[in-house]
Amino acid sequence: MSTPHTDVLAGLIQLGKRARDAASRAELGFVVVNETRQLIDYRQSVVWMRERGLMAVSGLPEPEANTPYGQWLEQLFAATGPLAVGEARTIDASALSGAVAQDWDDWLPLHALLLSLQRPGSDEQGIWLLARDEAWHEGEIDVLRELAATYGHAYRAFLPRPGWKAQLRKLKADKKRLRWIGGISAAVILFPVRLTVLTPAEVVPKDAFLVRAPLEGVVDRVHVKPNQAVKAGDPLFDLDTTGVRTRLGVASKAYEAAAEEYRQAAQMAVTDDEKGRLEMTLRKGRMEEKAAELQYSEQMLARVQVKASRPGTLVFSDVNDWVGRGVAVGERVMQIADPKRVEIAIRLPVADAIELDEHADVTLYLATAPQYSYKGQLSYASYRAEAGPDGIVAYRLKADFAPGTEAPRLGLTGTAKLHGAWVPTIYWVLRRPLAAARQWLGW
Repeated sequence: MSTPHTDVLAGLIQLGKRARDAASRAELGFVVVNETRQLIDYRQSVVWMRERGLMAVSGLPEPEANTPYGQWLEQLFAATGPLAVGEARTIDASALSGAVAQDWDDWLPLHALLLSLQRPGSDEQGIWLLARDEAWHEGEIDVLRELAATYGHAYRAFLPRPGWKAQLRKLKADKKRLRWIGGISAAVILFPVRLTVLTPAEVVPKDAFLVRAPLEGVVDRVHVKPNQAVKAGDPLFDLDTTGVRTRLGVASKAYEAAAEEYRQAAQMAVTDDEKGRLEMTLRKGRMEEKAAELQYSEQMLARVQVKASRPGTLVFSDVNDWVGRGVAVGERVMQIADPKRVEIAIRLPVADAIELDEHADVTLYLATAPQYSYKGQLSYASYRAEAGPDGIVAYRLKADFAPGTEAPRLGLTGTAKLHGAWVPTIYWVLRRPLAAARQWLGW
């Protein structure tokens, strides 16, 4: 069962929908000045915009500003002055003066109502006029004020958006707002921030013992695996013994021959003269020489198996990378590291280099656990950049973990954040573009 209240509510909803569905300003104006009569009774209705003049007149397909009626309406709206946002004002001829008041009866009924179509934040001043012979009631004015807010919002959708030049002129005119923006901008661009850079990093052993090849040869067998824990004396790898055994056999035969010659010379020296004793001395020296060579070959054979000289964890690449590989004397094959003594190895590309203090703060984020971080301090920085395996020229840096930090496992990789000096925000934002511009322009 419908009631007056439900009818008014249904009318407001229907008119609001018609206003939202309007495809043009002219269609919206037709809804405002003509279809509103379905809800509130009136004789005449006009929509007027201060910047554009007459927008819609009830009963006319298009308003004509140059007609006598249009010119009188322009005078009327000029005489009434602007309305506040959401204002509704009743008006009649007694509230006016001059020619506008004298010609009132020729153009409008006795009672008129002016409603603001302006929305908050909009500079477009719009007025909606309704006129009839009966006086306006408070209930009707409240309903029309709600409709005016809906129509004003719909009209705003058809207003052209101001360009950046217009907005800039508006901003220049608002001195107080300009000062606020300038102050806030200065505070933002001068606000101190920490200059940081992100770069790849790895957990590496600290002060690890280098296991080197004791002689030149080919790796024949590797007894251990990467990251394996070993004790002192455990075999690590063997070198091929073919060449060493061959030299050992030659040295053994040479020693036996030298020893036999010495024996014969010693027997002859018993019955021979001074010349025999001299020959014995020479043979003895040659035998001792061959004995030294034989001892050296035996020592080399004993050194083909390399053993761990201390306990720790082995750090090297895959076993298959070493088996069958030739090594030179002193070439590093693997490392023996203490898993509790680790540090952060960092490669800082030249393009990302920043000025760092002697003990700059470092934060490590591991790829396996990015939600955790490890604090540290810079302990070493190379003075010269070097090309890495990936071809990127970078500085080598090392950092120690902060005291009391539980060190992560050897070999883990991640990202290190290097903390530099405090700089203004504008420098932090423009540092890379300025560096690129200088390299490109050469200044």
